[in-house]
Amino acid sequence: MLAITCPGQGAQKSGFLSSFLELDAFAAQIDELSAASGIDLRRHGTESDDETIKDTALAQPLLVASAIACSAELGAKADYVAGHSVGEIAAAQIAGVLSPADAMRFVAVRATGMAAAAAQTPTGMSAVIGGEPDDVLAALDAAGLTPANVNGGGQTVAAGSMENLEKLAENPPERARVIPLLVAGAFHTEYMASATEDLATTASALEITDPSTDILSNSDGTVVTTGQDYVDRLVRQVTNPVRWDLCQETLLNAGITGMIELVPGGTLTGIARRAMKGVETFAIKSAADLDGAREFAAAHA
Repeated sequence: MLAITCPGQGAQKSGFLSSFLELDAFAAQIDELSAASGIDLRRHGTESDDETIKDTALAQPLLVASAIACSAELGAKADYVAGHSVGEIAAAQIAGVLSPADAMRFVAVRATGMAAAAAQTPTGMSAVIGGEPDDVLAALDAAGLTPANVNGGGQTVAAGSMENLEKLAENPPERARVIPLLVAGAFHTEYMASATEDLATTASALEITDPSTDILSNSDGTVVTTGQDYVDRLVRQVTNPVRWDLCQETLLNAGITGMIELVPGGTLTGIARRAMKGVETFAIKSAADLDGAREFAAAHA
């Protein structure tokens, strides 16, 4: 059984689309998605540096478009689809809940709203790697931070003010490392509340279809059976924690044997190697990986 997963913000790297844009169909879809989002995705996926594409307003549409185009190029049918944070919007398109254009319109509003919310107060996120789960949560609470992403595999992402993130870095939980992430705000916390109103309005105008593939929700790791429920969860997800650990638990219980992470791959497969023992993984990082990914999908689907 095969799962296809879509990475979230922080996975982007400068130039990561360069090899893919040599593929005619991929390039044509990126141009269509650029038009829908109002963002020059070609330029930001090839020429812009890491600091530029750290900008939430650019990073989120770039990641969603990349995963959508990569899935189409891959051409594989999965048993399960899941996305991490903004990756859930790409997952929604792959599972047939949203059209590519609607997915891009939705993520453009999400990204703009979250960027504006992040600009109101200096906030950020840091990954906490290792440590006992209870000790990590206690350390976050003591530092005035929120566990915005519970990713499993010994990784929790703390979110909050920059001052409090510095406190955590100075006093990390026992046997844990604190690593600042390339994001511009405290996502999946109440700091993002101002972004939800416009997003809900946008969601109400989308053409929504029930999923054609089992799709998991970050809110609780369950399979969501109706498109409307999934889109409603996408709106709430802006201020709610990402429970990727529960998504992985669902996939394990379902008996998946292989997991592909779409471009820019590496983050979710890295977590899976620690949290999903016995499940084979394949990260798509460049166009050269596509043939291997197709063989991997055929072996597991």
